[in-house]
Amino acid sequence: MKQNLQLSIKGTDFKTEILSGLTVAIALVPEAIAFSFIAGVSPLVGLYAAVIMGFVTAVLGGRPGMISGATGAIAVVVMPLIADKGVDYLFPAIILGGVLQIAVGALKLGKFIRLVPHPVMLGFVNGLAIVIFKAQFSQFKIDGEYLSGTPLYIMLGLVVLAMLVIQYLPKVTKVVPSPLMAILLVSGIAIGFGIETPTVGDMASIKGGLPSLLIPDVPFDMETLMIILPFSLKVAGVGLIESLLTLTLIDEITETRGSGNRESVAQGLANIISGFTGGMGGCAMIGQSMINIQSGARQRWSGIIAAVALMAFVLFLSSIIEQIPIAALVGVMFMVSIGTFEWSSLRILNKVPKVDVVVLITVSVVTVIEDLAVAVLVGIVMSALSFAWENAVRIRARKKTDEFGRKHYEIYGPLFFGSATNFFEKFDFKNDPKEVIIDFSESRVADLSGIEAINKINEKYEQYGKNVTFIHLSQDCVDLLDKAKSHIEIDHDHDPHYGVVYDA
Repeated sequence: MKQNLQLSIKGTDFKTEILSGLTVAIALVPEAIAFSFIAGVSPLVGLYAAVIMGFVTAVLGGRPGMISGATGAIAVVVMPLIADKGVDYLFPAIILGGVLQIAVGALKLGKFIRLVPHPVMLGFVNGLAIVIFKAQFSQFKIDGEYLSGTPLYIMLGLVVLAMLVIQYLPKVTKVVPSPLMAILLVSGIAIGFGIETPTVGDMASIKGGLPSLLIPDVPFDMETLMIILPFSLKVAGVGLIESLLTLTLIDEITETRGSGNRESVAQGLANIISGFTGGMGGCAMIGQSMINIQSGARQRWSGIIAAVALMAFVLFLSSIIEQIPIAALVGVMFMVSIGTFEWSSLRILNKVPKVDVVVLITVSVVTVIEDLAVAVLVGIVMSALSFAWENAVRIRARKKTDEFGRKHYEIYGPLFFGSATNFFEKFDFKNDPKEVIIDFSESRVADLSGIEAINKINEKYEQYGKNVTFIHLSQDCVDLLDKAKSHIEIDHDHDPHYGVVYDA
């Protein structure tokens, strides 16, 4: 793993890394322009963000092969701020968001992304695949109107050609990544035969200079902080969720493991630099990351080359890049969305628990109609509630009476907030004998709700003038119990040892 995270030359397939990086750079151009329009800023603001985010995270991030840049998720988050306060407030919001992301990485909270349930991951992937697919239809518009007639048929033909090249070229040769060959072939045909079709240049000019240091032109006071803080929190949260989920997805595809904490710090640093150089910030891009991985890139060089190439496009090659037909890039992104969608999830819908199916579909739908962060949070809450319910009904008690007339309750299953009520209902306080023994050797008390349930059991038996003894509780339970502590039988050799979650 350590070697996987280092920028190394040994064993690097530079041809694949370079060609993949160039493919990604070309695919980044229309995305950065489109997201700039969504946010309400100049295309160069999105392009600079793509360069900075891509370069910094490629060098310092926790996932070799993952591509970052200006994204639609961040554009949607900052759009209201720009519309209300102007673009000057965008940059401090991005900078503060970056600081928060670094804090998450420094506190090693990035690892918790691995707690996201698999149905949520599947929903995330499928939802983003649909979002990527849907987003391409906006490219079929000119001046807000959809193409029709011959221009539409020409564009559709070029899109299909690009998709066929991507699908079938790898079966003939893998010398050149199929997405790059598709872009080159479609561009060559369109330019060579003088075919009239929308190009990158029709979206906006990408010509510009090097990004320069920018000090946000806003008052540095508490009022400004209160204005940007809600947006900074969203930038940090949405950016990290999308980045870390993309990292997890690439981990599964490449059968390697990246570092969520390291990626969090790199994303934060990239956003800070982006904010100070006039960029709109961003996060990991699942579409471009999939292009990179599917092209065979596995190291940091592809991301570095993509960022450097994109900067070269802006500085020196804008006139060439602007001639690339949009159809070629739409074809690439259509194939990315098809390849990203987890088609296997459709085959297992009738084979997995219904709650997992509901979570998967819900996350996919919310990702499409709302946004990624909300979708993932909804999925996690649904999965957590399902887990709590399933464990709540698992608690049970085996009952028996010994030769001395004492009633024994042998508890099985976890005792926590979800199962506390069911646990309490297991006991027959009124009809039980004078001596009652409750055995926790096959149970575990997980939180304060479980502790409180034990205290209530003790109080209830005392009301009926009966003596209850609790055995095989952990020392943590004993320490936290209040009224029932005097009724606990301590067995230092056989009592379990585990912690109980509580508010310190």
